[in-house]
Amino acid sequence: MEGVPALDEPLKKSLGPATAKAMAEALDLHTVGDLLHHYPRRYAERGELTTLADLPLDEHVTVVAQVADARVLTFNGSKGRGQRLEVTITDGSGRLQLVFFGKGVHKPHHDLLPGTRAMFAGKVSLFNRRLQLAHPSYELLRGDSDEAVDTWAGALIPIYPATTKLESWKIAKAVGVVLSSAGDAVDPLPPTLREGRGLIDLPDALNRIHRPRTKADIADARERLKWDEAFVLQVALARRRHADTQLPAVARRPAPDGILDAFDAKLPFTLTEGQQKVSKEIFDDLATEHPMHRLLQGEVGSGKTMVALRAMLAVVDSGGQAAMLAPTEVLAQQHHRSVTEMMGELAEGGMLGGAERATKVVLLTGSMGAAARRQALLDLVTGEAGIVIGTHALIEDKVQFHDLGLVVVDEQHRFGVEQRDALRGKGKQPPHLLVMTATPIPRTVAMTVFGDLETSVLDQLPAGRSPIASHVVPAADKPHFLARAWERVREEVANGHQAYVVCPRIGDEEDQKKKSKASPEDEAEKRPPLAVLDVAEKLGAGPLAGLRIAVLHGRMHPDDKDDVMRRFAAGELDVLVATTVIEVGVNVPNATVMVIMDADRFGVSQLHQLRGRVGRGSAPGLCLLVSEMPEASPARQRLNAVATTLDGFELSRIDLEQRREGDVLGQAQSGVRSSLRVLTVIDDEEVIAAAREEATALVLADPDLDAHPGLRIALDALLSEERETYLDKG
Repeated sequence: MEGVPALDEPLKKSLGPATAKAMAEALDLHTVGDLLHHYPRRYAERGELTTLADLPLDEHVTVVAQVADARVLTFNGSKGRGQRLEVTITDGSGRLQLVFFGKGVHKPHHDLLPGTRAMFAGKVSLFNRRLQLAHPSYELLRGDSDEAVDTWAGALIPIYPATTKLESWKIAKAVGVVLSSAGDAVDPLPPTLREGRGLIDLPDALNRIHRPRTKADIADARERLKWDEAFVLQVALARRRHADTQLPAVARRPAPDGILDAFDAKLPFTLTEGQQKVSKEIFDDLATEHPMHRLLQGEVGSGKTMVALRAMLAVVDSGGQAAMLAPTEVLAQQHHRSVTEMMGELAEGGMLGGAERATKVVLLTGSMGAAARRQALLDLVTGEAGIVIGTHALIEDKVQFHDLGLVVVDEQHRFGVEQRDALRGKGKQPPHLLVMTATPIPRTVAMTVFGDLETSVLDQLPAGRSPIASHVVPAADKPHFLARAWERVREEVANGHQAYVVCPRIGDEEDQKKKSKASPEDEAEKRPPLAVLDVAEKLGAGPLAGLRIAVLHGRMHPDDKDDVMRRFAAGELDVLVATTVIEVGVNVPNATVMVIMDADRFGVSQLHQLRGRVGRGSAPGLCLLVSEMPEASPARQRLNAVATTLDGFELSRIDLEQRREGDVLGQAQSGVRSSLRVLTVIDDEEVIAAAREEATALVLADPDLDAHPGLRIALDALLSEERETYLDKG
């Protein structure tokens, strides 16, 4: 054990190879420290039975309950092999059936007598319309000399996140073996912070969270452990921000009477107060000699593109180039079209009819023809093109810039950090970075996920935008509502407007192959999501017969996609049946109605994004959310929430509350599991905000953490190499 700190000790030394292997495989726990930071999910009380009324189907659960009755049923006239033990357990809130078959009947028949209390663990399944646990593991809770008495000496029984191979009580016993090592835990919180906030020390917190004597013990431990998670994460982000201020960048100030002034002079409207305020924040950042790192979040349709374009023009004015990175070709083409339209002759640099102060705006996507691509690359390397708009094709090695000054990333969550990093590496010095998202992000999430970016918020809609009415269409309960939805589409088209119909799936052969093999019961219960190709065909032959209908989805050839979008934008099509490729950036002011089929298959934020495609002109927008889910289901409640508010921040909060916390920290990009175990991003706003302040002050005074070795160790543990890289590239 020499030289290995107690918490870094491999579990196999303390628990033996078999248990250690199960811990590693099932829960990704490898060291004593990992196990001590695997906290109970909740606690059961000896004198109080836990609730059976709300058990989730298909999930692995641990319950504490009392046996109400037990009976053995024999079938097939066999001696023993055809036996089935049915045990009913109760907790005062509900009853649950346990079943054991064949040779597995004898021990539970002997143990589980009426009146016996025990912990049961297993997967909840449905049999004859009743919930049951088949062959659950169990641990008796009785007051004789049983070893359970030692394990469950306290009144509060910890229930751990568990798996089929590792029941909660096995984890509890393993924790009992290593808990004495908690005394060696190195405290990451500086003593002044801990004392100032009245927090208990780390060894005490670990003991109390695993073996609480009272509910107050649990509260004290959780409060302390939340601070650990919030503070260490905020220190990582504060160091990132501090390091950014040390990087050199070229200050970019718009030239007087330059292209920006010329652009502003020809705008047919005035910018909203919000656009002016956010533009000032961006221009102030661009004028400094270290790189801007700013997140611009704005409601769908709040005019983010206009703000980003003015920032790009400011950089062009100062002699630099700007690149806008879009997640899809459809969106890159759309942005290119709207930017060139907004700029008019200012986008025709070097061409006949181009304005005197004009620049060139080029498009670069993977599917461009060789000649067009060669010309675009040439315009970038010579500096002829001041603005380039493209997909990840912009990041390829061949693409070189004359002087890249600003990178604008649209819909950040669709890009891997590696891609952003590669584009930033194209500048002679680090370029300024503006990240845009139309997904409203609650303040706490912005402080954790995007904590290394300064945040600007656009929450005003530009003048001329119309309100959007949203309604849920319960297709199964009230089929006539769906018929009325198609009538509304026909009415809008008759009034000269256009419509979107959105489906979750494409519906071609490749799509079919991807479907998982489900059992017949599942098939009946979960039909495949509605598909674009099927729905378009049925609408064309049925309720929307005679209208000009086209389809749009991600597997079409890029030229075909662009052609459909052009025709729809030009008003040559009445109805576009599409997948979520239209979710962001698509701007057709004449489209006033959107019907979302199987709306319950989409997330809250996604529905809000989709809905933002209508009501973009002077006519009011209508969004119809079609669902076959029953009225009382959580899916319908989610849809009702979307229908009742247009406030994206409120919806993002609902969305976050319904998803697992781990989804928040962007593992899709960092590749590691969430580091948050007790901190919840939505509920702990005060802790996160306070931790951010403390972390910023500490890093300013001691950027290398020389005076805080305990914090340094915790930081290294949080930021495995992979995650460190993730934050570095943020």
